[in-house]
Amino acid sequence: MSYETYFQTEREAQLNELKEWLAIPSISALSAHKEDVRSAAGWLMDALKRAGLENIELFPTAGHPVVYADYLHAPGKPTVLVYGHYDVQPVDPLNLWTTPPFEPEIRDDKLYARGATDDKGQVFMHIKALEAILKQEGTLPVNVKLCIEGEEEIGSVHLPAFLEQYKDKLAADAVLVSDTALLERGRPALCTGLRGLCSLEVSVTTATTDLHSGSYGGAVPNALHALVSLLSSLHDDKGRVSVDGFYEGVPELSPLLREEFAKQGIDEEKIKAKLGLDSLYGEEGYSFVERVGARPTLELNGVYGGFQGEGSKTVIPKEAHAKITCRLVGDQDPQQVLDAIEAHLNANIQTGARVHVKQMEKARAFNCDPTDPMLQKAADAFGKVYGTRALFTKDGGSIPIMESFSRILQAPVVLMGFGLDDENLHAPDEHFNLENFDKGLLTIVEFLKMV
Repeated sequence: MSYETYFQTEREAQLNELKEWLAIPSISALSAHKEDVRSAAGWLMDALKRAGLENIELFPTAGHPVVYADYLHAPGKPTVLVYGHYDVQPVDPLNLWTTPPFEPEIRDDKLYARGATDDKGQVFMHIKALEAILKQEGTLPVNVKLCIEGEEEIGSVHLPAFLEQYKDKLAADAVLVSDTALLERGRPALCTGLRGLCSLEVSVTTATTDLHSGSYGGAVPNALHALVSLLSSLHDDKGRVSVDGFYEGVPELSPLLREEFAKQGIDEEKIKAKLGLDSLYGEEGYSFVERVGARPTLELNGVYGGFQGEGSKTVIPKEAHAKITCRLVGDQDPQQVLDAIEAHLNANIQTGARVHVKQMEKARAFNCDPTDPMLQKAADAFGKVYGTRALFTKDGGSIPIMESFSRILQAPVVLMGFGLDDENLHAPDEHFNLENFDKGLLTIVEFLKMV
């Protein structure tokens, strides 16, 4: 039978199976769910065995385990390594979920559950696509390996060391990943770049205690005033980061790349209307899609200090805090960026205040060549199923481990995602549009047959 008929016949059973996996609260960030993460890995191993995969192994790490499997019976053919993750984000705030996050439910042809689109649902499609080919053809057209981890949502802390240790075992001609999104419904995309990331926490301190604003106001430093002044110095009035050395390694946008961005047809007026904004804001001279996909950022994620309760309290706070993240592009070195920001903060702190910086996450940007034959075949596979060939895009988000896969395994990374940006990944009521579940299965099959 055709693959379309096969998947239609198996659809209900497959979705019920996926619901079992989604019901396991594999929240990697919370130690209380350590055994749930392990249970999700065990469920995955059983599913791989049922699908007909071989050499299924559970590799422990210093954190959560990595699941490996393969099917290597196509001598002379390429090897595709499928990567994904079985851990999920925390669910707070729980009261904003329409139905419980670990009680999967289908409404309006959308599957609601934590992990539905990020990333269990998308990983599950690869398992079922491989199972379908094995049942229909008796073998696979290429060699396949799978590396599915349980720590992506906490930064893939232990996976780079795992890749280094087992790079021969994981060697492949392409790394296939479904953890990104379509441009919009019916418009597939292949991501050829992801921004890197670095983060820091800033604390400003002044006196040894909070002070009465009547007794000391206007005569001593105020930690909040000092912090606000410091943070305002990080950008100029054109939206450009003012930190010396911040833009080192940032490539200029070529006319060809700007043309590719323009092809996406992003309507900025629609974005403003959707977000309830009177205007967009960002680095002068760049469109919305260019700012998000190909320019670095420095964002304030949280600023707090002093009295925050109901009513008034005339206090001069002794300390204030801010959380900052940067998205990085090109060859920006996250450590160099963090050091440059710290130097800027120390150089611009108000007299009488002290600044303390805690450097945190660091991940380089990822980029790949859209002319690579593997990516071209992926675009063709999308075109055959969706009726329109995938556009090559750059994503504003970060999947830090992609750079490690590309560098350590020296293989092109094919980011073949089937999610949509409005599916509430990381938020309440996360869901997966089953239209893309259906088409995704067929697209993966087509890609593996083309490779």
